[in-house]
Amino acid sequence: MLFVSTSGALGRYIDMPVPIIICSRAIIAAVIIFLFCRYNGFELKIHNRDRKIIALSGLLLGLHWLTYFYALKLSNVAIGMISLFTYPVITTFLEPLLLKTKLRWIHLVLGVIVIVGILFLVPDFSFQNDYLIAIIFGIVSALFYSLRNILTKSKMKEYDSSVLMLYQLIITSIFLAPSYFLFDTNNFSDQISWIILLALLTTAIGHTWFVHSFKNFTVTSASIISSLQPVYGIIIGVIFLKEYPNVSTIIGGSLILCSVLIESIVSYKESVVER
Repeated sequence: MLFVSTSGALGRYIDMPVPIIICSRAIIAAVIIFLFCRYNGFELKIHNRDRKIIALSGLLLGLHWLTYFYALKLSNVAIGMISLFTYPVITTFLEPLLLKTKLRWIHLVLGVIVIVGILFLVPDFSFQNDYLIAIIFGIVSALFYSLRNILTKSKMKEYDSSVLMLYQLIITSIFLAPSYFLFDTNNFSDQISWIILLALLTTAIGHTWFVHSFKNFTVTSASIISSLQPVYGIIIGVIFLKEYPNVSTIIGGSLILCSVLIESIVSYKESVVER
């Protein structure tokens, strides 16, 4: 989570069009993870029956990164990361729809708490307000992230986390490759060192270890641990970018993170009882 949390500050700091940042990040991280997989002798073959799901998870990862980085560019580290962190609660609403499980009353209560938290984050409900647009991007990013995690979890028993991450990065790279012809890349050489840092720390190490945690923990347990991410991210933003969250951001963020913790702990206790 500490490594993944660097995405907020780096996403704000790197001065490049968002699609270029994400595509470059994906390509560099894919090369690093490919070399890691080859060094460890991991089997890279994907069964035909799994290709569509893994390709879809890669597309969702790319869309998640795009919308998340636009949220960061339009606001700040605190707003971008907190709005993204609606994803654990979104997951609890998606599971009944996708897996046909029963929606519990506590999910509705927590959903209301998240909405109240979001209201604190938005100073003015106008589409001329960059913060409102950033929060919408963050919530859409959370939706993509939730769907990607559910799909990835379903394949963890069959493939190593590094292999799954490698193919997702390849799909993201292919999806965003046209951006090099559509956006300005004049200052690419000035920013490449920071993009490499983003690819190495945040993606190759952070995201791969996070995906690997699905093998040792439930997605719910991983959500409990990942609640540290916005806290780490905001601290990094304060130290390196001097971005201090205001009182309403702290209140809204606290409500959202509390709902995430409550949902994760309740689900974890229920899973323990079932086992």
